[in-house]
Amino acid sequence: MNLWRRLTGNDSREQIHFRARLARYFPITSWAPYYNRHLLSEDLVASVIVTLMVIPQALAYAILAGLPAITGLYASMLPLILYSIFGTSRTLAVGPMAIVSLMTAAALSPLFASGTAAYSQAAVTLAMLSGLILAVMGLLRLGFFANFLSHPVVSGLLTASGVLIAASQFASLIGIGGSGFTLIDQLTHLLTHLNALHWPTLVLGVSALVFLLLMRRAGPVLRKMGLSAGTATFIVRLGPVIAVAITTLVSWAMNLPAQGVNVVGDIPAHLPPLSLPSFEPGLLRDLLLPAFLISVVGFIESVSLAQMLAARRRERISPDQELVGLGAANLAAAFTSGMPVTGSLSRTVINFDAGARTPAAGAFAALGVGLVILFLTSLIAYLPIATLAASIIVSAMTLVDLPGLRRTWHYSRSDFAAMLITILLTFIEGVEAGVMAGVGVSLALYLYRTSRPHTAEVGRLAGTEHFRNIQRHEAEVDDEIALLRVDESLYFANARYLEDTVYGMLADRDNMKHLVLICSAVNLIDASALESLEAINSRLKDSQVALHLAEVKGPVMDQLSKSDFLDHLTGEAYLSTFAAWTDIRHRLDDERAALLASKEASSETSTEASKESSTEVSNECSTEASNEALAGETSEADTEGSDRQSAETHEPAPSGLDKPAQPSDR
Repeated sequence: MNLWRRLTGNDSREQIHFRARLARYFPITSWAPYYNRHLLSEDLVASVIVTLMVIPQALAYAILAGLPAITGLYASMLPLILYSIFGTSRTLAVGPMAIVSLMTAAALSPLFASGTAAYSQAAVTLAMLSGLILAVMGLLRLGFFANFLSHPVVSGLLTASGVLIAASQFASLIGIGGSGFTLIDQLTHLLTHLNALHWPTLVLGVSALVFLLLMRRAGPVLRKMGLSAGTATFIVRLGPVIAVAITTLVSWAMNLPAQGVNVVGDIPAHLPPLSLPSFEPGLLRDLLLPAFLISVVGFIESVSLAQMLAARRRERISPDQELVGLGAANLAAAFTSGMPVTGSLSRTVINFDAGARTPAAGAFAALGVGLVILFLTSLIAYLPIATLAASIIVSAMTLVDLPGLRRTWHYSRSDFAAMLITILLTFIEGVEAGVMAGVGVSLALYLYRTSRPHTAEVGRLAGTEHFRNIQRHEAEVDDEIALLRVDESLYFANARYLEDTVYGMLADRDNMKHLVLICSAVNLIDASALESLEAINSRLKDSQVALHLAEVKGPVMDQLSKSDFLDHLTGEAYLSTFAAWTDIRHRLDDERAALLASKEASSETSTEASKESSTEVSNECSTEASNEALAGETSEADTEGSDRQSAETHEPAPSGLDKPAQPSDR
């Protein structure tokens, strides 16, 4: 079975698995076998438009990086082709980018003089290190590293970088040359060299700047003139190309270089020459950190843009494979006399809007740049540097996100503080310091927020199986049951906080007999948190309170099963909060019923004993009364007998039989 059949066949499970494995490392195999004439036509149209945009931007960004202008064109050829093979985004346009160019200049300027051969070799060395870092991160699947920079921090970094880039070009706009990579240095240089202002350059640069600003707002006017929305947008985006063409023509016609106007100059009309990065240990050590920061910033910008555009077409990208694709692009730049590259915001959006359907559009744009280098470089020689500066200023100001600053201020003061710190450090110390501060502040904010997780004592909503915060809802509670919901994963930073929360509840609720930890939001319990749970379980056991768990997720339960915590748990692990509530309530009801029955039995026993005692007393009293009565009756009988006998004794004797009285026998 040949390779093509294995790629295009669909009747074998083996073929499906083979294509999936191959596409994991070579995404081109996921679309190249199905490439057709329709896709080709759309990609060609998009590539022509992107090529027109690449020329002025690539030249400008190379100059911003302190490199010869042709370097930007070299970096816009082979890197695009390599990305089309290894990248997963179908619309990302790879090449020189403003913030990466600024970071490149900031990294190389302290080491070598701008424009020298050593400077250019250091640039390709920086590209090589960046490519290796990105490729290794991709192979190790470290795409999640981009999450270490929060969106407010990234927004602050881009805003500060936009201001820095624009400020760095104002000097070139007025013909005095720029200096410095912090805002303070740039403004100081600008103010102290105003006396060296070059008027022809100022007029040309300001004219180009005003034209570009007007072109950005010309869309509604063009639509009112009867043009379609697509045509109007296309003309607006060709603004830099039109500015380059007009000012180059004016520069040639008026021979402005002879009047002191800086121009691009002669560009060699040949394809990129092969280059060899430096492997000198000292240089590699000096460039390692800048290369890492360039890689991180470039990747974050590229993958964020690629994901946004892919979602619009219901496509997917792989962040890990994007690392590999960008790494391959930078390695290609390193060996073809280029500079560090990444996804370009403006060119990518244009590529998307122009209808690019596959990464082949980028490869076609690279071929277009090659044709320009071979046949049209003589026309670029008179291109004024001031025009490129104006183009960079307009492009850089799109990075400034003032509405985002306002929105973050109103929504979260802590996020705004992180954004402000990033902006200030970028202004004062440069982009590298801003990136490192952004990463540090993002991690610090994360640790602070998760170290004090939100917890809520919940109760049951009447007649339902739902449980809500008793501080927000009227819910059913039980004095002997505490339901505590933990809204965060448990790890070393918040383990002690959970202990304090539980012990506080224990101190406040004297009647508590059961505590249920609701773990619906817990995705992780690390070793430190496990020890805290064991301490809580032991402390509650000493206080005769049972600890229960509810809604523990499967992976978390699997992790807990590796320890003996569940064996020592004084309570149960329930599938749901409702199950815990119902079971514990039944237990308590049974205990209360048993206690009540015990009290009733004790009361009945006491009553019976009382009755028996009363009966005995009554019987004794009756006996005594009977005896007394009997004794009385006997006394009365004796008295009656005595009286009777006495009466008989005193009765007169019959006649003739009278005898003298005899004493009684008693």
